Amino acid sequence: MSVALLRVLIVDDEAPARSRLRNLLADIAGELPNVVAGEAADGVEALELLANESMPRVDVALVDIRMPRLDGIALVQHLAGRETSPAVIFTTAYDQYAVRAFDLNAIDYLLKPVRAAALKKLNERPHALPDAAALRSLAPEGRAHLHSSERGRILLVSLADILYLRAELKYVTARTLEREYLIEESLTHLEHEFGERFIRVHRNCLVARDAIVGVERDTAEDGEAHWLVLLRELAEKLPVSRRQWPQIKTLLKHE
Repeated sequence: MSVALLRVLIVDDEAPARSRLRNLLADIAGELPNVVAGEAADGVEALELLANESMPRVDVALVDIRMPRLDGIALVQHLAGRETSPAVIFTTAYDQYAVRAFDLNAIDYLLKPVRAAALKKLNERPHALPDAAALRSLAPEGRAHLHSSERGRILLVSLADILYLRAELKYVTARTLEREYLIEESLTHLEHEFGERFIRVHRNCLVARDAIVGVERDTAEDGEAHWLVLLRELAEKLPVSRRQWPQIKTLLKHE
């Protein structure tokens, strides 16, 4: 990575660890010009900072793997759905043998305690997120939440609670029994990541497979019949496109 001034985000739940990284970055500023653009104590705080329009551009995030609320792996999985994201380098207290067990060939990481010599390699890192396959080796179960930015806060939305995802302009709406959330990820990306949980019913809508309780016919004003998906505990009915109807019919047959 070749930049005049490297803007770094430090993400670690331990204040002493953040302080040490800040001091090390200051120590090597002569050789590697850098500035700490922000600090976060977990993945949720990091997402809030990155969603803040007043936040300076971030080139690279130094991210602890183990953190409460939203850990480093989950944070990167959330960043993967954004149009632009900083490069990520994990910091970890695992020893080298434990790290190898994760098969992290495609992931950049620094072992704690991080040393200045290791940080000097920051400008050699590609401006990219860790490889998706490598992330799956760390967290094969995948994400358990999506996130929604609301009035400067990040709300975590449990995937298990989402009944459907519908594309509307530049956002995707995630619908739970209680309310709707705006998700800044593309429907295509969400379908690719969560294809086993959701099924496409229309070009702009994915529905949780276990939320579908049936279908009913709806006759339009032009006299042509269409199918609507019925959802558990929700009065709203969702239209099924002609193209997607065969897979919805197959799903219902196997229930």
